[in-house]
Amino acid sequence: MTQPPTWGGPPPQQPGGWPGQPGSGGQWGPQQPWPAPVPPKKGGAAKWAIGAVSLVAVIAVTAVVAVSCTKNSGGNNGDGGGGGTNTSAAPSDVASANDKGPVGIITEDPSCAPWGPINSTLYEVENKGWLQRDPSVPVSAWTPEVRAQYEAVGKAMRKAADQTVPLAKSTTHRVMRELYGQFIAYVRAYADGLATYTPITDKLAGAGSTAANTITAVCAAISSGSAAARASLVPSLKAPSTIAPVGDLSNPQRMFDSPDSVCADIGPVLDSLLLSPAFKSWLNTDPKVAASSWSPEQQSLNDAVASVMSSTAAALEDLAGKSSNPLVQDFILLGVQYRRTYVEAIPTYRPSDQNVYAAGQRSPGVVAGACEYTGG
Repeated sequence: MTQPPTWGGPPPQQPGGWPGQPGSGGQWGPQQPWPAPVPPKKGGAAKWAIGAVSLVAVIAVTAVVAVSCTKNSGGNNGDGGGGGTNTSAAPSDVASANDKGPVGIITEDPSCAPWGPINSTLYEVENKGWLQRDPSVPVSAWTPEVRAQYEAVGKAMRKAADQTVPLAKSTTHRVMRELYGQFIAYVRAYADGLATYTPITDKLAGAGSTAANTITAVCAAISSGSAAARASLVPSLKAPSTIAPVGDLSNPQRMFDSPDSVCADIGPVLDSLLLSPAFKSWLNTDPKVAASSWSPEQQSLNDAVASVMSSTAAALEDLAGKSSNPLVQDFILLGVQYRRTYVEAIPTYRPSDQNVYAAGQRSPGVVAGACEYTGG
């Protein structure tokens, strides 16, 4: 499983935010060091998903995000944003129901502020022993103490899922609604599966965590100002030809129950970055150092990793086109746009840009997590 070194406590405030933004350097996600994958464990641990062990990151609930707008980010309201086909009627209480545009960088979202305390409260329950669990131990071998930890987390997950339903309705961005929906679906499935827990059940928590961590990273990029500052750096994608039905947001379903067509390839594609020597070296650099202060060696290393990130983004875009599942397409392409945006930001990098990087890393991992649970 994957876990950033600082995933477990409120991140220290760092300089480097954009003028006019609340707080400094991003209050919704880890600030140092780089969110980094640990060496993969045998058996298919979620090495592609930054932060997949911890269900959710601790966040400071001080960011204020109140208006909904985006640059081609799946949040074009009213006119449908460029020709995508909606496959269901638009419910009147779902703010994103008419969002038919391409996914992209999200610059503001009204659901981020209420997501904060939901996310943080769940983490606090998880951190009372569950985060240190051995997921390979089946329910038949749990001690009374371990059982109590699992039961407490299951209860907290159900509560968090229930509290997230209104957020899925209030966000004006289709892809955020979809991320909330998958968080709800997977954590409820995990909680329901605890009575007969086996190691595969833990994959449900991994998929749910990655959806939560993607939301957290998107919100961090908003609150730090990086999303707004960088949104114009990359061209928009084409509008999707098919959009998933809104469905019942009080009871969303998992994106697939048998392996999607991308499952065989998404792990190797993501690993092409994670296993790159340039990427591994880059992870050891200090993300608090802005581009203007890089040494020649740091500049060279960032140039090298930018090339690998770009090629991985291109491979992910190609992979998204092989799926007929609109959710799979949206999550992969969201990662593509955030990855490309981060690459374009490298020449003028500021510490808050690591939130853009984190969103790009995590979003395709939602699909990879679902693949792991289905055995794909």
